[in-house]
Amino acid sequence: MYKLNSDKINNEIIEFVKNSPTAFHATEELEKRLIEGGYKYLSEGDEWKLEKGGKYFVTRNGSSLIAFKMGQSSISEVGVRMVGGHTDSPSFRVKPNPEMNNKGYFQLAVEPYGGMLIGTWFDRDLSIAGRISYLTTEGDVTSCLLNFDRAIAVIPSLAIHLNREANNGYKFNKQKDLPPLICQLEASEKLTFIQMIEEEMRRKGVASDCKKILDTEMFLYDTNTPKVIGYKNDYIASARIDNLYSCYLAVQGLIDSTDDIAALAVCNDHEECGSASTSGAGGTFLKDVLERMVGVGEDFSRAMYHSMLVSADNAHALHPNYMEKHDGNHTPIVNKGPVIKINSNQRYATNSQSAAIIISICEKNGLPYQKFVARSDMGCGSTLGPITATLLGVKTLDIGLPQLAMHSSRELVGTKDSFTLYQLLTHFYQEK
Repeated sequence: MYKLNSDKINNEIIEFVKNSPTAFHATEELEKRLIEGGYKYLSEGDEWKLEKGGKYFVTRNGSSLIAFKMGQSSISEVGVRMVGGHTDSPSFRVKPNPEMNNKGYFQLAVEPYGGMLIGTWFDRDLSIAGRISYLTTEGDVTSCLLNFDRAIAVIPSLAIHLNREANNGYKFNKQKDLPPLICQLEASEKLTFIQMIEEEMRRKGVASDCKKILDTEMFLYDTNTPKVIGYKNDYIASARIDNLYSCYLAVQGLIDSTDDIAALAVCNDHEECGSASTSGAGGTFLKDVLERMVGVGEDFSRAMYHSMLVSADNAHALHPNYMEKHDGNHTPIVNKGPVIKINSNQRYATNSQSAAIIISICEKNGLPYQKFVARSDMGCGSTLGPITATLLGVKTLDIGLPQLAMHSSRELVGTKDSFTLYQLLTHFYQEK
């Protein structure tokens, strides 16, 4: 039934995350897997001639991706089984004019992206990756991806002797405290960020047709690679678990599921900052693709009635040092199965009908699952689930891997849970 086992899933996810320091790189890695799985690339700017049984994928902004298969059944009568995740994770983006030279310390000005646990980024071996837009020697504007792929930056902590309040809830100044240290410069030396990029492009043989760099979208990332850890190998410690794990599992489950029913995996950018963009869940990307699959008007409305979306975005596992942060009857545990997320104020889109469908699949196939509801005196995050449900009118469920240290530079999940969610999503894609 399943083409991958637990060890294979974990090894492939680790490799995927390692190769995906930004949303752009994650999208590129997903494209490679889809091509290997027999999916054909489509451009939004071309006329689409979709065939029954066809398998396709399309990207937007180079940072969001939708993969879909048309299936053999009537889409207006059976609908589409959809799973959504997001390609972005909290990080630091390098500002447009970032150079700072203080007494020979060369630094780069950065801006926090998303809701970060800022303190976890200090004293890490950091690198820089992202997208470069440039003018070619032929006069065209195009772009390429670049990854320095080595530790070239660090945000040093201030010694306890100089900051006696460091262990008493010190509040970081996002403008002053965060610029990473890049190198030492002599008084006669000049260096710009663009020069750094140009040198790295030459060293790697990237974009040999570049005449002039026009703009950049570059982010810091931790060079420490994902690892299986724990005395009994219970955990995976990694950057960007939220939400690259869900993107990988959504796409892999799509590739490995049967082809009878129309099915779709959507991986949006910009979830961590509100989803309001052309490539975010608040944009038109998913609806545009669905309309090209199904048609508009009557056929589209019927298809959405029969469809369902699983929003796969990780859940807060019970932290053993902070048991009081959870509702006592809703305490997801790492390695005890995916978590169905529920919120009465629609921060999550789950309702009893969508939950019943997923619970039925779990129980039919012997898969564990858990439920999460936040304490009534605490807020909770949200996902692309409610946004997509609002735009499409499709029944939706929020689910995710139980995770510790969410939005840290180094997050933690269980080695068993990824395989369980892979099994669940594979079954969901096939459920009539």
